[in-house]
Amino acid sequence: MKLGLDRLLASRSLRKALRGKRVALLAHPASVTRGLEHALDALAALPGVHLSAAFGPQHGLRGDKQDNMVESPDFTDPKLGIPVFSLYGAVRRPTSAMLSTFDVLLIDLQDVGCRIYTFITTLRYVLEDAALHGKAVWILDRPNPVGRPVEGLTLRAGWESFVGAGPLPMRHGLTMGELAHWFVAKLGLNVDYRVVEMQGWEPDDGPGHGWPLGEQSWINPSPNIPGLHSARCYPGAVMVEGTTLSEGRGTTRPFELFGAPDIDAQALIDTMHELAPQWLRGCALRACWFEPTFHKHVGQLCAGVQVHVDDGCYKHAAFKPWRLQALAFKALRTLEPQYPLWRDFAYEYERGRLAIDLLNGSDLLRKWVDDRRSTPQDLDALALADEQAWRRERRPFLLY
Repeated sequence: MKLGLDRLLASRSLRKALRGKRVALLAHPASVTRGLEHALDALAALPGVHLSAAFGPQHGLRGDKQDNMVESPDFTDPKLGIPVFSLYGAVRRPTSAMLSTFDVLLIDLQDVGCRIYTFITTLRYVLEDAALHGKAVWILDRPNPVGRPVEGLTLRAGWESFVGAGPLPMRHGLTMGELAHWFVAKLGLNVDYRVVEMQGWEPDDGPGHGWPLGEQSWINPSPNIPGLHSARCYPGAVMVEGTTLSEGRGTTRPFELFGAPDIDAQALIDTMHELAPQWLRGCALRACWFEPTFHKHVGQLCAGVQVHVDDGCYKHAAFKPWRLQALAFKALRTLEPQYPLWRDFAYEYERGRLAIDLLNGSDLLRKWVDDRRSTPQDLDALALADEQAWRRERRPFLLY
């Protein structure tokens, strides 16, 4: 398999259109070649490529910010002497001054296939502003590590945010290049853009089912996605950010664990199996204990649940992380109707709307959890319609 970045580096004909242009790069720590050289260094070494600026998304170009929702500053690259602009700091869209530093922007970002991952929103903003200012954008495509499965409610109109770039389900099953095609069409953008496609990516092949195991090293696309197993769980476990439960930050298994000091983990698992065993296929659940070293419940012993997707129990097509996590919330509400589950705080630059609703792109999931009369079949009816519609909508944009 060849990444878009590796194809660009190896092909003079692909780079021909960059001659005489000022080139900028939007990248992060996982923007590396197959040989693990960072994209910025690899491009800087190429004859005929004039690097004039660089951009970093959330967590920074070099991964300088470990925790969530921590801004990065602008700086000058000490080796190349070019400005490095933060798109998760004073601004989240490139300013006119930033846009004036380049003619072509190369985007090389490793995504994890989930709507709320902010690199998707940054991609949308950059495409929109490039269209307004007559700049060209090239997307150097990378794998969607969780492959093609689709799951979750579609974001409703009016619920757009930095964790909700558009009417996508939680698991969209597209690469960044495919998302770029969709954004351009959906938003009607008149922008000079192209996708440098991968070669040989087979999203349905095991054991990686999206990630080329044995071919490409895993580098954290954000600090708390330390491996493929975390990425697989993330489209469900990320909802825990909007609750008082720990999502495993501050442990070595973020997004594979969830829990709190005051829950009964085994009773929770048992209730989940009673309510909707069909939503628990393709993985294994285990009651456990953990103590976060930072973030929620720091220094407290938490009763928790670990979601195992790292052995023979994992079945790619059957695994439903969004439904699994929704079911955990429902089981907790069933066991303890008054449990203070929803966390009310400023989330990703939004105030006045609960984080759990921003994460889901509407209040539908929260209302389902809180309604004691609602059933798993009720949520399925909503989600299945959205998922089927999205599969149809995305079909013209699939490149692989």
